[in-house]
Amino acid sequence: MNEPIDAFLVHLAAERRLSPHTVEAYGHDLQMLHAFAAGRSQTPATLTRQDVEAFIRQLMAEGRAPRSVARMVATVRAFYRYLVVNGRLPHSPADDVRAPRAVRTLPRFLTLDEVDRLLAAPDTTTPRGIRDRAMIELLYATGLRVSELVALRPSDVNADEGLVTTLGKGRKERLVPLGDEAAQWVRTYVATARPALTKGRTATRLFVNARGGGGLTRVGFWKLLRGYATALGLSTRLSPHVLRHSFATHLLERGADLRAIQLMLGHADLSTTQIYTHVLDARLRTLYDRFHPRR
Repeated sequence: MNEPIDAFLVHLAAERRLSPHTVEAYGHDLQMLHAFAAGRSQTPATLTRQDVEAFIRQLMAEGRAPRSVARMVATVRAFYRYLVVNGRLPHSPADDVRAPRAVRTLPRFLTLDEVDRLLAAPDTTTPRGIRDRAMIELLYATGLRVSELVALRPSDVNADEGLVTTLGKGRKERLVPLGDEAAQWVRTYVATARPALTKGRTATRLFVNARGGGGLTRVGFWKLLRGYATALGLSTRLSPHVLRHSFATHLLERGADLRAIQLMLGHADLSTTQIYTHVLDARLRTLYDRFHPRR
């Protein structure tokens, strides 16, 4: 793309030790900034405050969601701060550029019946079906991010102790409890399906693909999940994150502590987890309608 952008991405990976997925997201955003600058016969380092504002207005005119534009603004500001700190620019053209206000939407989640149907969907008479069942069970049981799920190594899951060790955002390690049902499916997968899929090859990842035993990717898992959702005719647009939302929502619905859910999800700030309190609002409304004598 551009030498300052390349240097910034190396800084994110090598010095800040962000995950490859996060660095890739930064790179995608800055590629758009680079294309915008090239369209004006400039480079990102020569853009002015007015140019950056025009870039943000262009993103909004293209119909991008406020949350997406806000992330882009954060990326651009971080990039220019890096250039200033490293003496490449005297000042940042994006210092006080503001992102549009993001509208916070409630997370989509599955009902318990939909979860049961999804878990029963894989054909567990085949190695691939056992793998899929183990992955979906584990994801719903732990609320892991899909990137955390596919990065698991065999040693990260202690099925006997009921614990999963994972590296979250910022490479922060956390322990997440694992229920008996999910643990049993992981045991079954490791004992029977994984050897059949690896075909004797060495594999570092816990969950492997059916083409030689390489690690299953985020996109690969997303596709198989959507395949099951389509076959079941689920009304909710299913993604790995919907299962993560379902995990948190169902726990909170049954009285789990919000702080405990925050720790299991790996949220740095409790305010991020508080979006799930919509469940408590719904429960209070139900109780009110049921018990108040003059509802």
